[in-house]
Amino acid sequence: MQTETYPFVKDLVLIGGGHAHALILRTWAMRPMPGVRMTVINPGPTAPYTGMLPGHVAGHYPASAMMIDLVRLARAAGARLILDRAAGLDLDGATVRLADRPPLPFDVASIDIGIGSGLPDLPGFSEHGIAAKPLGAFAQVWQAFVDGRPRAPGIVILGAGLGGVELALAAMHRLRQSGTTATVTLVDPATAILPDTGDAARRAIHAELASAGITLRLGQKAQRVADRAVHLADGTSLSSDFTLSVAGARPQAWLADTGLHLTEGFVTVGPTLGTSDARVFAVGDCAHLSHAPRPKAGVFAVRAARVLDHNLRATLAETGTLRRYHPQRDYLKLVSLGRRRALADKHGLVVRGAWVWRWKDRIDRRFMAMLDTPVIPVRQDTPSGAAAGLADLLAEVPLCGACGAKLSPSVLTSALAGLPPPQRPEVLSGPGDDAAILARPGGGRRVMTTDHLRGFTNDYRLMARVAAVHALGDIWAMGATPEHAAAQVILPRMSPRLQGDTLTEIMAEATAVFRAAGADIVGGHSSQGTELTIGFTVTGLADRPVSKGGMKPGDALILTKPIGVGVILAAEMSATRMPDALLGEVWAGCVAGMQRPLQAASRLLAPHARAMTDVTGFGLAGHLAEMLAAGDPATVEITLDAVPVYPGAAALAAQGQASSLMPANRAALIGRISVPVSPRADLLFDPQTCGGLLAAVPGNQAQALVAALRAAGDPAAIIGHIGAGPGKIIVR
Repeated sequence: MQTETYPFVKDLVLIGGGHAHALILRTWAMRPMPGVRMTVINPGPTAPYTGMLPGHVAGHYPASAMMIDLVRLARAAGARLILDRAAGLDLDGATVRLADRPPLPFDVASIDIGIGSGLPDLPGFSEHGIAAKPLGAFAQVWQAFVDGRPRAPGIVILGAGLGGVELALAAMHRLRQSGTTATVTLVDPATAILPDTGDAARRAIHAELASAGITLRLGQKAQRVADRAVHLADGTSLSSDFTLSVAGARPQAWLADTGLHLTEGFVTVGPTLGTSDARVFAVGDCAHLSHAPRPKAGVFAVRAARVLDHNLRATLAETGTLRRYHPQRDYLKLVSLGRRRALADKHGLVVRGAWVWRWKDRIDRRFMAMLDTPVIPVRQDTPSGAAAGLADLLAEVPLCGACGAKLSPSVLTSALAGLPPPQRPEVLSGPGDDAAILARPGGGRRVMTTDHLRGFTNDYRLMARVAAVHALGDIWAMGATPEHAAAQVILPRMSPRLQGDTLTEIMAEATAVFRAAGADIVGGHSSQGTELTIGFTVTGLADRPVSKGGMKPGDALILTKPIGVGVILAAEMSATRMPDALLGEVWAGCVAGMQRPLQAASRLLAPHARAMTDVTGFGLAGHLAEMLAAGDPATVEITLDAVPVYPGAAALAAQGQASSLMPANRAALIGRISVPVSPRADLLFDPQTCGGLLAAVPGNQAQALVAALRAAGDPAAIIGHIGAGPGKIIVR
C-alpha cells in the first residue's frame, strides 16, 4: 500500500477487470508509481476467475470462491474503481467513452475485457439461450436453474471445445448430486472435439463423456433455439431446458469503433503488447498476438501481466525500453472432469485422476490467494519526547471517511452549548434542527443547512453524487423543496490539467443531482489540501417545516433506508476479508443505496409526519435520541429485527468491524438507551452517510405510508412505536 502520497500528474486507465489487470493492481498495491492516478473501469465490483468456473458449476466451489474482488484490490492499489462499462475510445481526444458516464481522459490505457461466447446471429438464442461468457452472468443464471430443482432437465451445450466439455461434465455431476436425472448434449459443427489437444487427451475425454452419459452431436449445426428446444440443421430437435453457448470467442462489439487496428475483431498487439496507438495496450482474450498467435486461454494473460506492468510504467515515465512478451508454445492444460477428478495434458503426455484435481485445485486457490491483497493501515509511530496522550490518539482506529469522520456528539454538543441565541429577527430556529428556519417576506419559510464529507472513494463522480444527496438530506428532512446550493471543494494536489478534469467531474455530477432536485448551484469555493473533501450549503422552501420535535404517544416510527453504511465503508477502507461473502459486492450494494435521493420519500412523509429527521453521523439511535430530546417526554420502543440493514453489514459487525465514530456515538447515549448485545444492535450506533428519513407518523397511517414508500422504490419499514414515559429508547 502507498504510504507516501505525491501529486498526480498522469492518468493510467485500465479498461476491464481481467486476470492481467487484476495482477497489475496487485503489483501496484506493493509498488505504486509516484505521480500516477490509476483508474479501473469494470461493469461490476468483482470479476470471475475462469479456472474455477467448472468447479463452481459442479458444486465444488461457492460463487464467492471464484470471484476476484476488484473493490478490495483497487483499495489496496490506491486506484479508483468506476463501476461502468466501456463503450468506445476517442484516440484524438484521449478519452474512454463509458455507457453511463461522460468520457474519461487517459494518458495511457490498457484493455483487458475478455470475450463473449453468445450467438446473436442464431435465431432465438438471445431470447432462450445463455452465453458462458461473460462468466459472472452465466454463473448467476446457472445457480438459479439449479436452485429451481428441475425434474429430468435437458441441457444442450453449443460448442465442444475445452470449455464446452468441462461445463458439460460439471453440469451433469451437479445435477446428479442433487438427485436429478438429466440429459446433457454437446453440439458442434466440427467432426472432432478439442482441436487444440492431442489424440491421447481426446481419447481420454471421449471416455469420460461416455462414462458420464453425455451425448455428442458432432458435425451438426444449431439452426434455431426455441423455448425448450434446440432445432438442428438436419431437421432433428433436442429437448433443452437450459441452452448454453460455449461456441468460440466473440470480440466485444465496441472495439470496432476504437480506431485501433483489429484482427477479426480482436485488438492487434505486437511483442510489447502495444496496439496501433502507442498510448494503448491490450492483453488477454480480447487481444490478438500478431507476432505469436495463440488460442484464447487465461494462462497467456497471466504470463503477460509482468511484461504489461513494465511497459505501462515505461510509457508513463516516458523513459526506458519496452519489454517483449514471448508466449510459450505449449502450456499445461488442466481439464476438470465434473467429479473431483481432472486431466492434465502437455506435450502429448496425459494423466488423469483425483490427484490431478487436487493439483489443479491448489494452483487455482494459490492464484486467488495471490490476489487477496490486504490493505495494511498506515500507523504513525510515537516519537520520543512526545506530549502525554499522543500515543493513545495514534493508537485509535484509522479515521473513516464520509460521516464516519464527523466530530463526536459530545464534542459537538459542548461546542454549541456556548453559542448566543440568534439576533436576526428572521431567524426562527438556529442550531439544533436539521436546518435553520428563516422567515420569508410575504409568508412561508426558508430553510438552510450545510454539510461536507471527507472522501471515502477515489471515484470523484461517485463522491460528488453522494455528497450532494447527503447535503440535500437535511432539506428533505424538513419537508422542504431544495432551492439553491453553494459548493465547497478541497482537491488533493495534482497537476493543473488533472485538477481541471477532476473539478469538472465533481461539478458536473453535483449539478445533475441538484437539477434533478429542482435546485441550482449558484457559487462556491475551491482549494487544495491533503485529501478530497466535498460539501454544499443548501437552501430550501417550505410552507410547514417539519422539525425533529413533535412525537406523540401512539405514533409509529418509519425508516426509509437500511443502516450499516459506516461499518461497510470502514471495512472497504481497510479491505476487510469476509468469509462467506465478497466485500466488493457488499460495498457496491451499499453505495447504490446511498445514491438514492430522499425526495420521493419526503414528499410522501412530510404531510403526515409529526417529527422527522435524516439518519446520518450520529447513527439511528443518536438521531432518535435527538428527536426525543426535542419534544415532550416519551419512550420509544424499537423492534430490532424490523430495522432494515444493508446486506453484509451485520456480518461485518460480527467480525468486529466498526466505524471510527461508532464508540463515541454509543458513549453519548449511556443511560438513555436499553439495547441487547449483538452485532445487529451495534449497527444502531453506526454513522450513516446518505441515510434514510426517520419519521414519527400517526399509528393508524403508518402501514399505508410504508406501502406507498415501497411502491415508490424505498425499502421502508415500521421499526418502532412511541409510548408514554420518561424519555428513553428501549430496543427489543
